[in-house]
Amino acid sequence: SYRPVLKTPKKLNDALRKLREAGVTGVMVDVWWGIVEADAPGTYNFDAYLELLKMAALNGLKVQAVMSFHAAGGNVGDNVNIPLPDWVLRVGEGHPDIFYTDASGHRNPECLSLGCDREPVLEGRTPVRAYTDFVRAFLAAAEGYLGWTVSEVTVGLGPAGEMRYPSYPEGDG
Repeated sequence: SYRPVLKTPKKLNDALRKLREAGVTGVMVDVWWGIVEADAPGTYNFDAYLELLKMAALNGLKVQAVMSFHAAGGNVGDNVNIPLPDWVLRVGEGHPDIFYTDASGHRNPECLSLGCDREPVLEGRTPVRAYTDFVRAFLAAAEGYLGWTVSEVTVGLGPAGEMRYPSYPEGDG
């Protein structure tokens, strides 16, 4: 079973404290689908994120949580690689049309195509249902932090998250 952890919690807490001392009021964090629901559909592990939320709360910082349903890294100069959940990639092996395909036939496994949003291709769930279940699981797990530490929840889709909702609203500065 995959157990995501914060690699350097003391350093992270020190950095959050220094940010607050510098006048920063909040931070943004990607809540990665490929990390949290890595093992199996409907099996979520938010433990590392809850530890981060606790640190942010203790340091008086707000958190904007981005539900990130796309891959990260894997490009030149990237020092991170977070693919879609393994079980989703396995579905894509048998149903490659869940990924965007360019004119030369190259499939992009960084995100699911909008074309399959309402098709039950994810072991009986539609991608929209899987996204909804994920967000609901996050809200349930983070319930004690909502509204005071978690000040905003947004959704990131598309390769590198280009399709984000809400998309950097003006009210956020």
